[in-house]
Amino acid sequence: MSNNKLTTRLPNQNIIDTARQQYENTQRSKLPSIVIDLPSKGLIYPADNILREGKVEMRYMTAYDEDIITNASYLQNGVLFDKLIDAVLLTPIKSKDIAASDRDMLIIYSRILAYGPDYPVSIEDPKTKTVLDRIVDLSKLAQKPFDLVPDKNGEFEYKVNDDIILKFAYNSKIEENATVSQILKHIIRQVGTTRTESDIEHFIRYEFLARDAKEFRTFYVNNAPGINYEYDFEGEDGGTFNSRFQIGADIFWF
Repeated sequence: MSNNKLTTRLPNQNIIDTARQQYENTQRSKLPSIVIDLPSKGLIYPADNILREGKVEMRYMTAYDEDIITNASYLQNGVLFDKLIDAVLLTPIKSKDIAASDRDMLIIYSRILAYGPDYPVSIEDPKTKTVLDRIVDLSKLAQKPFDLVPDKNGEFEYKVNDDIILKFAYNSKIEENATVSQILKHIIRQVGTTRTESDIEHFIRYEFLARDAKEFRTFYVNNAPGINYEYDFEGEDGGTFNSRFQIGADIFWF
């Protein structure tokens, strides 16, 4: 094959791929969609980030999207929800750039739009210790209050002992089995006036006392945006009890 034929074929393939993508985008835009309010209100993202608006638009799932939620490889590699969000989002943003608290809301709404709000769970009655099969109405889940005031970078201030000011973020990617110090290195963006990683690590290792670090972590968790997974269930005796439940990959399997 001559070089001329090769160089001609490559641009042609690019044209085909571009046309295919444009066609898919056009077809997706015809599907019904909904605007979702993010639990973070967009405040945890920089001012120039599209997510700072606090809303995203997503479309309804189709039968084709069910190939994603039934893909065993996606589930095994922990990317199933990322693949689904990337497929249904109409706002030009990727799942990897969305904070966990906001991603959870998009996953829940994907389920509601696809199959309805009823989600079966097994929950223990605190009085009888019997495990009960109950239904959660996902549309009734409330967002946690989030009233912290960010700067232009989507970061927040915390004062240690009325002396050292930290700046921290809620949109950090934290590994599931991360240690305490690793978590702190991920979320603390500034100590005093320095944003240097080595300076922040030095502070965590040699200056951030355990009691102060615990107070900071408590503040961080208590003020984090997210979804309230506490729900009122009917007990065996006909009364009600409040309990927290978990959502897993089975949210789309019932």
